[in-house]
Amino acid sequence: MSGQSLLVPGTLSPARSVPTSIRRPEYVGKDAPTPYSGPEVQDAETIEKMRIAGSIAARAMEEAAKHIAPGVTTDELDRVAHEYMCDHGAYPSTLGYRGFPKSLCASINEVICHGIPDSTVLRDGDIVNLDVTAYIGGVHGDNNATYLCGDVDEESRLLVERTREALNRAVKAVKPGRRINIIGRVIESYAKRFGYGVVRDFTGHGINSSFHSGLIVPHYDSPHHDTLIQPGMTFTIEPMLTLGTYEYDMWEDGWTVVTKDRKRTAQFEHTLVVTDTGAEILTLP
Repeated sequence: MSGQSLLVPGTLSPARSVPTSIRRPEYVGKDAPTPYSGPEVQDAETIEKMRIAGSIAARAMEEAAKHIAPGVTTDELDRVAHEYMCDHGAYPSTLGYRGFPKSLCASINEVICHGIPDSTVLRDGDIVNLDVTAYIGGVHGDNNATYLCGDVDEESRLLVERTREALNRAVKAVKPGRRINIIGRVIESYAKRFGYGVVRDFTGHGINSSFHSGLIVPHYDSPHHDTLIQPGMTFTIEPMLTLGTYEYDMWEDGWTVVTKDRKRTAQFEHTLVVTDTGAEILTLP
């Protein structure tokens, strides 16, 4: 694996502004969102709105990813995604969610998730996950992907490639009538082939008008999460695989989650809706 030095927190830039014409999620300016009490199965109108939100999120992530290169700061990636979403009438869902200060999550190398964009400079050989969620039309679309920065070592490249494949396999496993834990069973069985850890404490989730509806989608085989999969359900699948342990530490910022052994980790995510025969990905550019 790469001999890169471990990450340390950088300096935060001032909060970015969002035009007043763009609708805010209800949690902005509050300590926490109002708990979701609606259904996990969405109507056709909500799903169509989620296609729009998901498409904007996917394109914003793609646009930010074009700027990934040695010497670029994660704050610059945040700026690109922020401006793209605002230019397309969407609010960056993470901005102000439980106090999160930025418009995307940028998680490098040993960071499992929720890395805060700041003055940290990308280095040749890094892997960086961008997690982008857009809110428009009263609904959210959430996706993430892990990208290579410059010349990345083979072990890290394979981790990224296989984590993407784990997501693809999990999406294909979604069928009405199955239980939600089929998703984790498929991911964990695939990851075990390569000796990877599968993060347990951070999961996929229900999503709709609520950023996190309360539905939990584990990425490991959990007999306790046996919700019946039904047509019209909308949720994310976002496997996080590690080169070592799935155990973690959290930085003092209360957000940045790093592997306890500081080995590298990768993640991919889509928002999807269950159809009569399988699943449709809503976060396509």
